[in-house]
Amino acid sequence: MSLEHLWAGWRSQYIDTVTADGSSLAPNSQGSLFERILGSGVPDEETFIVHRGVHCFVICNLYPYTNGHLLVLPNRAEPDLEALTPHEHAELFTLVTRAVRAVKQAYRCDGVNVGMNLGKAGGAGVPDHLHAHVLPRWEGDTNFMTAIASTRVLPETLLQSWAKICDAWTQPPGT
Repeated sequence: MSLEHLWAGWRSQYIDTVTADGSSLAPNSQGSLFERILGSGVPDEETFIVHRGVHCFVICNLYPYTNGHLLVLPNRAEPDLEALTPHEHAELFTLVTRAVRAVKQAYRCDGVNVGMNLGKAGGAGVPDHLHAHVLPRWEGDTNFMTAIASTRVLPETLLQSWAKICDAWTQPPGT
């Protein structure tokens, strides 16, 4: 079996930003990955932040399962759902609902997955900062590339997904 390559060159700009010496996003900076992104001062269209709330924010997943895959999370790093303040909890789930609405509007999908992987053993890729996943799904969206090659094909760039979600985010419900 030969090794196949799928190019995603558009990700290199973000990787360059994150790994640059002196970058507020670099791993040696203080805070969790998401706290560094939120506090970086980098424009939202470069960090793919969709919404900034008082206690929580919404961002496009940099490694999406499908286009339109969002993360909803508290502004501060907290690994445990039960440790959120009442204000964080309320805003988190209000934003999950808004994210579902925006994903449905932007992608005209057949369904939506919403979920959390809490803790490393629970499957969390960033276990120190809980986050809810919100992603569009379609009937039959698992095709031969996923089943045979364990590969997902995403037809739009992350910037295109961000713009589409931001547009839907600002629309009144039901439009």
